[in-house]
Amino acid sequence: MKSYPRTTLAAVCIAGGLLPASLTGASVALPKIATDLGAGLGPLQWVVNGYNLTFASFMLACGAIADLVGRRRMLGIGITLFGLCSLVSGLSGNIHLLDGARLLAGAAAAAVLTAGSAVLATTFSGPAQAKAFGILGSSFGVGLALGPSTSGLLVSSFGWRSVFLLHAAIDLALLLALPRIAESRDPGARGVDWGGTVTFTTSLALVTLAMVEGPQQGWTSPVVLGLLAGFVLLLALFVLVELRQERPMFDMTLFTQGRFVAICLVPVALAFGFVCLLVFLPSYFIGANRFTSSEAGAVMLLLTAPVLVFPIIAGRLAQRISVRTLLAVSLLLVAGGSAWLTTIHPGIGVAGLIGPFLIIGTGVGISFGLLDGAAIGSVPPERAGMAAGMFNTMRLASEAIAIAGLGSVLVSLVSSDVSENLDSYGSGFTGNPDGLAAKVAQGDLADPESGVAAAGREAFHTFLADGYTDALRTVLWILAGVAALSAPLIAVMLRDRQAAGSAAVTAPEAEEAEGAPEPVGAGR
Repeated sequence: MKSYPRTTLAAVCIAGGLLPASLTGASVALPKIATDLGAGLGPLQWVVNGYNLTFASFMLACGAIADLVGRRRMLGIGITLFGLCSLVSGLSGNIHLLDGARLLAGAAAAAVLTAGSAVLATTFSGPAQAKAFGILGSSFGVGLALGPSTSGLLVSSFGWRSVFLLHAAIDLALLLALPRIAESRDPGARGVDWGGTVTFTTSLALVTLAMVEGPQQGWTSPVVLGLLAGFVLLLALFVLVELRQERPMFDMTLFTQGRFVAICLVPVALAFGFVCLLVFLPSYFIGANRFTSSEAGAVMLLLTAPVLVFPIIAGRLAQRISVRTLLAVSLLLVAGGSAWLTTIHPGIGVAGLIGPFLIIGTGVGISFGLLDGAAIGSVPPERAGMAAGMFNTMRLASEAIAIAGLGSVLVSLVSSDVSENLDSYGSGFTGNPDGLAAKVAQGDLADPESGVAAAGREAFHTFLADGYTDALRTVLWILAGVAALSAPLIAVMLRDRQAAGSAAVTAPEAEEAEGAPEPVGAGR
């Protein structure tokens, strides 16, 4: 079959860009969804958590299936299913149908990402492959950058449903490009490791559910402790299942290589230092700052805009600066920006946000430009589906756990600050105090304020916004700490690998390798 590389690259990158846009776009729409569908905090959280959960859980299975049945075919299935799920999401009349559609959309997203990455790996080679993955990284940046701003504009102008309907229209239109994408398979593929898929998916579902239920039932409740115990047990079982596989979908031997582990740890740190902000901050701006959805999306563009340009810049910088140094610096930038962002307060304007937002976005953009190609290049091309599945599973699983976990921490902190001080505040609040913290944490301050006499509503808003801000500042310090501690750890791991690799190269090997294209992300 004739290959059309440009069409292939464009289709994969557009489809890939919709995946993060669906996450960040839904985050901006959450306050309106809660009001329109009357959703409580738990079901509302699953609009984001459910998508992330199945996205991460099915990455491994989709990579294996793509190698078996064909990367183009799997890409087409993923694009079709993602578009249909977005359509159902936009037409949902209740929160449970929306949650179900989002769960299925996450599985479709896993198919799109793993199959699309494998398609690029088999369509391009050498420097062209490095450039293709750099563009793919930029497409993720475009999705992250434009997701909050375009969704905010859509929500303010046409309602929250328009966010999902637009994604459905774009995704289904991509099916026109499929005939121009070449098919490829792994001739050695033997099938899907269902034992590993079931144990991993269930373990991730249990830990996510535990994070969601923690603030509701108490972190020491039998239900939450049971969920966490089940997570540990199933995760251990998953490792045992994979170690017994002749060709595991999650090759544990790669975790004996410091370089691969370091590459996988970077997106874990970024999940805490960046992705959580994309989910938490729009609700804060809408609730505490009384921004409209479009205003919140426009402000978020300051955070995400650098991710548009820095993946390409990072590729050029890597020709002069070691990737080890670039990744360490990127994490330190995220840490410093998160620490600076703790100056956030109700009524903060663009002038107070532009500095920390641009610093965080720059650090993330640098990492995005280096990671994907390095992960794909760690295995032979015929196992590209497996490599994409492993790396992106680590990335998305960490996002799912970080968002669910820190979201629960945020609710717990708001509860301790707002709910426990409600009586001493003496506001005359006549509403239900049980759901107060949950409404504040999801950016809905208007409903609690309606339970206070008109003369005291402004003061009550200030009380709620201050409690929300104190909780958010604590979360920001956690984010900064994770990124700051990760930077030296990853730098050391990459340095050790680089030194070992350099010592092992003999003169004949060096001569043979001279002039060969260096893998993306190779240490220098």
